[in-house]
Amino acid sequence: MLATLNPKAPYSTLRRLLELPSQLRTFATSALDRNQLDDKLLAEALRGQTESNGFAPMDYSRKQKEKTAPAIPRPSSSVLLVSPSNQVLLLQRVKQSSSFASAHVFPGGNVSAYHDGTLPPPESPQRHEDSEIYRMAAIRETFEESGILLARNNGFGRLLEVPESEREQGRRLVHDNKAPFATWLAQQGGRADTEGLTPFTRWVTPTNVPKRFTTQMYLYFLPTLSAPPLPGASSQDDGDGEGEAEVTIPAPTTDGGREHTTARFLPAAAWLRLAQEGRVILFPPQFFLLHQVAQHFDQLASPTDYASISRRGLPREELEARRKSLLAFVTGTGEPRWTEKCISPGVQPPRDGKRRVDGRVVLGLNRPGPELEDAKTGRKGVAEQCVLVDFKKEGPRRLAVISREEALSGEVAKL
Repeated sequence: MLATLNPKAPYSTLRRLLELPSQLRTFATSALDRNQLDDKLLAEALRGQTESNGFAPMDYSRKQKEKTAPAIPRPSSSVLLVSPSNQVLLLQRVKQSSSFASAHVFPGGNVSAYHDGTLPPPESPQRHEDSEIYRMAAIRETFEESGILLARNNGFGRLLEVPESEREQGRRLVHDNKAPFATWLAQQGGRADTEGLTPFTRWVTPTNVPKRFTTQMYLYFLPTLSAPPLPGASSQDDGDGEGEAEVTIPAPTTDGGREHTTARFLPAAAWLRLAQEGRVILFPPQFFLLHQVAQHFDQLASPTDYASISRRGLPREELEARRKSLLAFVTGTGEPRWTEKCISPGVQPPRDGKRRVDGRVVLGLNRPGPELEDAKTGRKGVAEQCVLVDFKKEGPRRLAVISREEALSGEVAKL
């Protein structure tokens, strides 16, 4: 009987267990083991996470300490940038990165008071709401990290076009805090297109992580054009050739290797398939949001059949129709709507107290984090879906989006 007790359990706990009748002792020791397993799974699930997408890595070099107040979440923004052919931009982080090494992420980063403005204090619930400050940070970080400028010309309202040499010089100046972003834009005759951003969930890092973030996610659509086929497809063009051809959208480029090594647009379903095949690393926030986008952009045979995406080009009318479908989903569905959902992921134990037989961790997405819960704001996350993930040393693997009912049942998903 005593062999089942954890030797690291507090002495007082062991003593109380020994004083119980034998039948109750068996039940109590198994419950204690389950609680300790849940704690271990939670630590595994929060191991490697990204600052630019609302997460930070667990610091295992620090010794366990007595409970203290959780770290204050740092404000940050991130953008799901959609190309003219409805593909999504991801950047690959450098291998030397202390967090999220080699993983693919959305462009984004911390809010800067110098560039973006000052947010409400940490104790204010408004700190966790969409605002002009978060939007400015999203556009600035996208520019710094990819070279794509989400700004409008002051004269005609079109996307602002800046010669490559001046654009690259501006990236360096803004990144090094040598020129305020808004001032540099004004010098180019433009302004940040903050109205073009659509909120698409907020993510708050759980409290048992040393570095925490409150990250506002956005959608941004570059002007549609007739889409070229994916690599390996027929060169036939089904489009009408119309669109904002007079606007030149630069190809995404890295930041010179400071934080990222590659920058690439691909269909959402293609990124998801690459992640499931182990060819790229996606963390749960990116995987989950790309899954939602793929349901509207990629005409899949089933919600998780990411390989069923068509390789043919689409006419502009169809590209626009799919964008309208996604926008209607984000702005008009859910309780709360997806523009207002706030997610603080946490391990969701199965109903029977046992770990899933496939070895994956279930991340619940329904809670918004203590800052918003304590303030009784009514903010909520996603109750009907969860993310399955197998955290490995190199990063998360075998990710899948499943229903909450399936997650709690512990059934093995064939994903």
